[in-house]
Amino acid sequence: QVQLVESGGGLVQPGGSLRLSCAASGFPFSISAMNWYRQAPGKEREFVATISGAGGITNYAASVKDRFTISRDNAKNTVYLQMNSLKPEDTAVYYCNALWPSRPYWGQGTQVTVSS
Repeated sequence: QVQLVESGGGLVQPGGSLRLSCAASGFPFSISAMNWYRQAPGKEREFVATISGAGGITNYAASVKDRFTISRDNAKNTVYLQMNSLKPEDTAVYYCNALWPSRPYWGQGTQVTVSS
């Protein structure tokens, strides 16, 4: 049974940082690309970042490039999203996503609020 559990969200001031974590189980994590998405109130869910199974290939949405970093620890079956220089427009529920083998799985999400 595939499970994705996000953590690390919270309230942060503009310019601050947060690190999100997603603990995965139930599928071969080390060979699976992992993704982060987010959904702001009243908006559609949007892609944030992706990382290949071995971690050597990453890609980011233009809106977060150079501010966010996706990484993974295959020994811990965990993917991370380091978010720096946060802006109010980064406020959203952040979701971890995996495709296995072709079906998408989602975590429950973690709320990130950027506000002074």
